Amino acid sequence: MRDRFVSTTTALLDEDPRTAVVLADISAALFAKAAAQHPDRVLNMGIREQLMVSVAGGLALTGLRPIVHSYATFAVDRAYEQIKLDLNHQGAGAVLVSVGASFDGSGYGYTHFSPGDVALLDTLDGWTVQVPGHPDEVETMLRAAAGHDGRVYVRLSTQHNAAARPTTGRLEKLRDGKGALVVAVGPMLDPVLAGVEGLDVAVAYTNTPRPFDAAGLRELTAHTDTVVLVEPYLAGTSSRLIADALRGVPHRLLALGVGRADLRRYGSPKDHARWHGLDPAGLRAAIGGFVW
Repeated sequence: MRDRFVSTTTALLDEDPRTAVVLADISAALFAKAAAQHPDRVLNMGIREQLMVSVAGGLALTGLRPIVHSYATFAVDRAYEQIKLDLNHQGAGAVLVSVGASFDGSGYGYTHFSPGDVALLDTLDGWTVQVPGHPDEVETMLRAAAGHDGRVYVRLSTQHNAAARPTTGRLEKLRDGKGALVVAVGPMLDPVLAGVEGLDVAVAYTNTPRPFDAAGLRELTAHTDTVVLVEPYLAGTSSRLIADALRGVPHRLLALGVGRADLRRYGSPKDHARWHGLDPAGLRAAIGGFVW
């Protein structure tokens, strides 16, 4: 996904004079050629993530379309105050593109974990949040985001599904079932499909959890009162949106995702997925135990 982000953003710099890239050392080497060709629109702030976001806000106010990039823990967690003040409060837009996801950088330790990034952005108004499940979805999302002036967060991951899906923002139903509706976000789709194989549940997919497709959820739950939400970040992040969408409709909800406990472990991303119950076996046990 990061490779597709770099190639697409480099092409946008060539195609659209409004496009600017603001970095804080992360991926700077990957943009070296683009920086040489567009030195006024590829800016590396060094290890100053807060400044990176503030500069992006200033660029946006001049009419440019800044694409801001770093690890999620640096771009969102560390720079949250600047996102709040220099983007939201100033009415400025930007495309914030992160790598590292919840625990892709597990080899670097907890400093590179960011399971709470989407929850943090949920405290602010007006953010579109996109969680691609495949590199092809990344390119489509970036090109769309570069064409307007809103606030967009694109959350990249090393985990991805085998095939790309549409990026319409609508919930896409992929299989039928009566026991429950399982909503998989971004790269959780393939683990979900593997985990529920043989179970009588429907599966729907979204790579745009903000704004959440409330109308689509109401339509897909017309014949079931049970919803299972599987997100690749903090468990329960979208629970309030499920509750709002199904207000007045009796329902049960199981929210699966990254747990709140600090496991104090390194390991691989696959290890962390297993420890948090987000591998196919863990998902099958949780979903089966809740639905039946």
